[in-house]
Amino acid sequence: MIENVTISDLGVIERAELPLHPGFNVVTGETGAGKTMVVTALGLLLGARAEATAVRRGADKASVDAEVTVEAGHHSVELAREAGAWLDEEPAEEGKDDTAAASDQQIQLLLGRALSAKGRSRASVGGRSVPVTMLGEIGSSLVTVHGQSDQLRLKSAAAQRAALDRHAGEEFAAALKSYRAGYQDYLAKRDELEEITTNERERRREAEQLQQALEQIDEADPQPGEDAALKEESLKLENVEGLREAARSAQQALSGPDAAETAVDAPNAVEMVEAAAAALAGVQDQDRELGEISEQISSVSSLLNDAASQLGVYAASLDESGPERLAEVHQRRAELDRLIRLYGPDIDAVLAWAEESRQRLSTLQSDADRIDDLAAELEQLESKLWESAEDLRRRRQETGERLAEAVSVELTALAMPHARIVVQVAASQELGPHGADTVTLLLAPHSGSDPLPLGKGASGGELSRVMLALEVVLAAKTDTGTFIFDEVDAGVGGKAAVQIGRRLAMLAQHVQVIVVTHLPQVAAYAQNHIRVFKESVPGEGDTGGFTASDVTALDEDQRVSELARMLAGQEDSDSARAHARELISNASCTAHD
Repeated sequence: MIENVTISDLGVIERAELPLHPGFNVVTGETGAGKTMVVTALGLLLGARAEATAVRRGADKASVDAEVTVEAGHHSVELAREAGAWLDEEPAEEGKDDTAAASDQQIQLLLGRALSAKGRSRASVGGRSVPVTMLGEIGSSLVTVHGQSDQLRLKSAAAQRAALDRHAGEEFAAALKSYRAGYQDYLAKRDELEEITTNERERRREAEQLQQALEQIDEADPQPGEDAALKEESLKLENVEGLREAARSAQQALSGPDAAETAVDAPNAVEMVEAAAAALAGVQDQDRELGEISEQISSVSSLLNDAASQLGVYAASLDESGPERLAEVHQRRAELDRLIRLYGPDIDAVLAWAEESRQRLSTLQSDADRIDDLAAELEQLESKLWESAEDLRRRRQETGERLAEAVSVELTALAMPHARIVVQVAASQELGPHGADTVTLLLAPHSGSDPLPLGKGASGGELSRVMLALEVVLAAKTDTGTFIFDEVDAGVGGKAAVQIGRRLAMLAQHVQVIVVTHLPQVAAYAQNHIRVFKESVPGEGDTGGFTASDVTALDEDQRVSELARMLAGQEDSDSARAHARELISNASCTAHD
């Protein structure tokens, strides 16, 4: 609901505050006072095209700002958050669960539009600058304008289908929800089948390549870490003579040469350490410190003997490995290197790639069976969807007949007794997210005329009344919070004008209604009456002055005066005022009948 609109330097309006209430708001004023500027201002908030000529003469820019209250779950709130808007959220009442609190929570949205005299336009939502198209998207989800030059809310086939579906009720909504779930499953399986069949040749080629690679790896049968182990063994075998000589020399230094090798009694580490141990053996019991040193020397002697033995065993083992083993190692390393060049930086990576490839190959090999399964599933799903789509079409056709009948009754009361609405539900050749139907609202404005799409074959005033009739019938299930009607009463008067006012009041029971009118019969039904008035400001010197308009909310007595002016052009006439009071009284009694 729009709570307040501020207009600055737009057309003849210098500055005006437009206080709006829930229910039925009416805007009146003399011809040329600037009533149309009110509708223009609201249109700017809906993303309408801005003309530099709309800026008041002498002003640098025009601006329109509005405060709008919406439920927290409304689509406009989501759009505003995506745009980065600052939102004023009112806290929910205590004692309510989270779901109820979320649905009852109110959000304050601030919408703004500024237009410079040079033609530049700027839009804002919640204090954040946004593209004009974003403002229009948010505004159009909150407000619907019905005027002779405005686009219809139900102009598109999608909007007409959505309105008919909402009017169909909860049972239809449940059937449509079930259909959509099946349709999404159908699309997912269809896309999967298309992906498999479209790339079938590539998938066969990939499977063949993977099979060959895995056979090559399996034939080589590499073991984890085998490449590193072979590299280490190769280095050892290539330097076997040097390793053997070093081991022998170290062994001789520790334990001396074998008796067969030399008769020279050369000193060695083991003998020298044993001699040291023998020198201390007779006195180690006489001093504790010396005894500890003797134990250390004995440990060293034992370690040296062990090391000398290990060196001998190591040197002897080198004699067992010859050129044959080195050739085997080189051959195996070459085999593994070929795998590494193709499938990974080392053997462990090659083995990991092979495991992943086995899983991929299994998937590719099962595609043939999957194609058959998917084709069968799709056939069943499509058959069920067509049955559901036919059921939705039948429900829509029944709802369309009820809607057309109800709207025709409203049109008769709105001085269009020979007009009729036709709701055409035609079958389409393809399934879609909402079924297999095309919904079209057609209007035959006169007897004998062929039904034509809305917006064609009817005058602006007639079209406004048609939209009013539609909105009254659809009001209980609409998600739009505010409706604006401009010149909805064009070309009518008398009883028809009274019926227009009454139906606007009926619509206002469900949504906020703002009406610009020149008929007192319509204005009498309003709960909040706003008058636009103008005054001429004389200029100084040779200047010609200018005309300015202002807006004011009327109290009860002022409202009687305004209706008297609209009735007879004399707001002070006793008879006109009496007639005005009678209109207000009758409207109050019949508004909800």
